[in-house]
Amino acid sequence: MDSIRYLLDLAILLFAAKVFSTLGRKIGLPEVVGEILAGVVVGGAVLGLVKESDFLTQMSEIGVIMLMFEAGLGTDLTELKKSGLKATLIATIGVIVPIVLGLILYMAFYGFGAPGSEQFMKGLFIGTIMSTTSVSITVAALKELGKLSDSVGQTIVSAAIIDDVLGIIVLTIVTGLSGQGGNDSVGIVLLKVLGFFAGAIASGFLVYKGMAWLDHKFTHQRRIPIISLCYCLLLAYVAEAFFGIADITGAYVAGVILCNLADRDYIARRIDISSYMIFAPLFFAGIGLKTSFSAMDARLVFFTICYVLVALIAKIIGCGGCARLLGFDRKDSVRIGTGMMTRGEVALVTAQKGLTFGLLTSDFFSAIILLILVSSVVTPIMLKKEYSS
Repeated sequence: MDSIRYLLDLAILLFAAKVFSTLGRKIGLPEVVGEILAGVVVGGAVLGLVKESDFLTQMSEIGVIMLMFEAGLGTDLTELKKSGLKATLIATIGVIVPIVLGLILYMAFYGFGAPGSEQFMKGLFIGTIMSTTSVSITVAALKELGKLSDSVGQTIVSAAIIDDVLGIIVLTIVTGLSGQGGNDSVGIVLLKVLGFFAGAIASGFLVYKGMAWLDHKFTHQRRIPIISLCYCLLLAYVAEAFFGIADITGAYVAGVILCNLADRDYIARRIDISSYMIFAPLFFAGIGLKTSFSAMDARLVFFTICYVLVALIAKIIGCGGCARLLGFDRKDSVRIGTGMMTRGEVALVTAQKGLTFGLLTSDFFSAIILLILVSSVVTPIMLKKEYSS
């Protein structure tokens, strides 16, 4: 029976995700919020009907890859070029501010230490986790609002992608300073990042030419979205396996490379069918599935509350404040700061590295999961309210 348990888990998760997303939509919440809450309810935090498994994790990873591929396909290259420099500055300040505030917060609760001390390094790592951004939920919310392709949406997506790259560099620096990092120096990591984007752009030109020829020859035929998806999965794999960059970044870049194809909308619609029905709900429900509150004591509960609040405010101050200085009006600056608040798989991967290197104990995972959950629920709600005002 255990060998086919995944079928029951899939049925429960998909059904719960649909029920909760429908209920959420009826009371004015974004669908993704309902899907996340569905995972909380059927997971170990409440009913315990579905447990985490490697299979569900891999399925949800495909979900976020497809979501980011769709975001790439929907990219307006003109807007992307316009937002490039601004997005880089927004992402950079949006990484620095949370790291500093996270370090101060940790040491205020668990004691101050001199730079380089174990206490200091643990606080620095807590801030590093806080600095991450997960664009996938924001992408889903902006897509639902029809705002993914405007200047604000493009700035948010661009900044979040750059944030992922900065996150890899910061993680390497912090683990290197602690004496717990891997064999790669910061310089090697930077070379890998540059190598990926240079290789993706160079090969992408040839891929685009080939796909444009196929698209012209086989217009509106299903082989086009199938080949496009294969390219997306390949670039996602290459990004993480060979360059140490998040697979979702590779997926997004694949979408950007193909975004000027004549059949772009057709490809996106075909991809969206599988994504909407199976993979995306599993990704969002999977976030809720990871939630557990069993290991929390009074101090950790208070720290967690402060951690979540500071993490959310830090992105609004860092990203939104920088956007305001760069010429965005007050409303758009708040939208950019809000759109950068979500944390997800990048925060989890970073936290897992911290466990491996001894910079984080498993107790703090509950705080990180709660940050992911709260930011994932609050961000779409706030974006919807800000765009309707």
